[in-house]
Amino acid sequence: MYKVAVNENTLFNIEEQGEKTFVNDHEVELDLSMISASQAHILYQHQSYNVEVIDLNQQNKTCKIKVNGTTYKIKAEDQFDQLLKQLGMDSLVAGKVAEIKAPMPGLVLKVLVEEHAEVKKGDNLLVLEAMKMENILKSTTDGIISKVAIKQGDKVEKNQILIQFK
Repeated sequence: MYKVAVNENTLFNIEEQGEKTFVNDHEVELDLSMISASQAHILYQHQSYNVEVIDLNQQNKTCKIKVNGTTYKIKAEDQFDQLLKQLGMDSLVAGKVAEIKAPMPGLVLKVLVEEHAEVKKGDNLLVLEAMKMENILKSTTDGIISKVAIKQGDKVEKNQILIQFK
């Protein structure tokens, strides 16, 4: 289950059960057409929505989207984020990253760094294509890359180690 906050005040519980998606315990059916890597057209309950991802921060699980001209700030938490928060450990894991793992299955389009390179938090590391969208994976920490475990053209699975830090 995901908890998704919109503009820091509206909270949605989103759960996937097989092919079905539930929002706040109600099944929703969307007709989704991807226009580009960051734009989509959605039909929901006979209403048309043009959606564009303006900014995406995968480390913080936040993004800004524009829906029919209105901008929204989105923050998502998965079950692991919720568990860490319940245990009071959510702030402990922030700066201690030893590796970058694939957030989803996909195809490595481009590797932007090499071994022994020094990177800063926020630097681009690689481009991963997943679900017909290009995703730039950024460094979540300052550090030196000890191993690049993938190369351009590799297919990767979710949670596969891509890059390791010293």
